[in-house]
Amino acid sequence: MSSVRPSEAAFLLDFDGTLVDIAPTPESVVVPPDLKDTLRRLRDACGNALAVVSGRPVSQIDEFLGDIPFAVAGEHGIAIRRRPGGPVERVALPPVPTDWIHEADELASAWPGVRVERKVGGFVLHFRAAPEAEAALRKAADAWIATTDGAFHVQAAKMAWEIRPAGVDKGYAVAELMQNAPFSGRKPVFVGDDVTDEEGVKAAVRLGGAGFRIPADFPTPTAFRNWLASLTETSGPNNNGGEDA
Repeated sequence: MSSVRPSEAAFLLDFDGTLVDIAPTPESVVVPPDLKDTLRRLRDACGNALAVVSGRPVSQIDEFLGDIPFAVAGEHGIAIRRRPGGPVERVALPPVPTDWIHEADELASAWPGVRVERKVGGFVLHFRAAPEAEAALRKAADAWIATTDGAFHVQAAKMAWEIRPAGVDKGYAVAELMQNAPFSGRKPVFVGDDVTDEEGVKAAVRLGGAGFRIPADFPTPTAFRNWLASLTETSGPNNNGGEDA
């Protein structure tokens, strides 16, 4: 890896599995003690061009990180808050059929350990605690979206299937955020760990920046956090420590 210079870069970072370690449930995630200080220093070094781009709702990122990120994109780009205190902009979405929700709840009852996480634009079938249910859940999800003429698709995630609107993803969020200050004019650096992050990686590269993956580029979230800290601990904004961005 060559150099990432915070003075030239915009950082757009996934949350679960990237900034924080994966936990058994979304609610049990722990923010490492030093992460907030690292992110504050990074935000100063990159002229506020720091965003979290997550599958979680914006409100949940606020609960974990407060006002540290300048911008937050939640629900894989469906909801975007471009600046601190700004409005949360939402993409117009097709309604989720209510019978899908009922059938998802029935599947969760039939497979102990399966959990349904509802979102504004869709829902997630988590099977981390019931891996034997993976195929049955995917079959049901495919049957649902087959009736929608491409309005929805099934997104693979870590031990989960997410049913979500088509055409809005983390790549969309990266492109949207990079249009406005303080992100515009900088080289985007996107980092993620999951299939859901691939579009964000592609968008960052397409816009002249770089995309990193865990574990391909950083073996663990801890290694990634250490790298982030190193960007501001040695020689400030011009510190070297990663792929060109």
